Amino acid sequence: MLSQNPQRLVVEAQQLLPLIIATALHVLGAIVILVIGFWIAGKARILLVKALSRTWQFDEMLKSFFGSIAYYFVLTITLLAVLSQFGIQTTSLVTVIGATSLAIGLALQGTLTNLAAGVMLLIFRPFRIGNHVMVSGIDGTVKELSLFWTELVTVDNVQVIIPNASVWGQALRNFSVYPPLPHTASVRIPIAETAALDPVTKTIQSIVSATPRVLRDPPPTVLLDRSGTDNALGVTVTFACTIDDTALVQSDLIRAVHDALQGGRAGAAPA
Repeated sequence: MLSQNPQRLVVEAQQLLPLIIATALHVLGAIVILVIGFWIAGKARILLVKALSRTWQFDEMLKSFFGSIAYYFVLTITLLAVLSQFGIQTTSLVTVIGATSLAIGLALQGTLTNLAAGVMLLIFRPFRIGNHVMVSGIDGTVKELSLFWTELVTVDNVQVIIPNASVWGQALRNFSVYPPLPHTASVRIPIAETAALDPVTKTIQSIVSATPRVLRDPPPTVLLDRSGTDNALGVTVTFACTIDDTALVQSDLIRAVHDALQGGRAGAAPA
């Protein structure tokens, strides 16, 4: 009886040996596949980021995003290969993963829409950080652009977060792309009825030309008129400047012309 037990153990061991060897080979193959898969995934991410770095339109965040997609895509294929190594049918698993992904995609439809819009904004760059824009009826300066939202800061220093889907799907006005057109303004200066017109207009013309904030293109004009409510004689100065300097230029011109005409007395309007 005792002699039969060792024989039975030997027979059972001989029967289990192929299974143990096969399992060991499967485990070793799975380990090799995992090592190679992780190496390829890392290389794929590095190579894709380097390739995208040659294109200046791609943002650093976008490079990292696509690099991560490549990395996890290779890891997913590696996982399927490991499962196949153990004889697990991956067809049904792929179907389950696809159905799960579809369910998650439907549940996160709004988020994925913002993600897709963020990717498009980062690729095509209709605006950059610091640009003055108007989007979705909000006027402000771009503070941050992420994959999911755009942050604006309004004139009164209020933070506004806009989902990227609303930014990409709306008409966008970017005030920082082209230089602003010069702002045209005018100021009317009354003069005395008895004033010598030519010297007065030449004096005013020289004052306007010497004012630093007055733009040279288009050139300023100095014209006589009687457009006031009292039909009094006056000089209308039309000039171009930045819109922020309009009040300052008008004040400077009135002061300089007043001082010049008061000094000469000939063109000063009666008090």
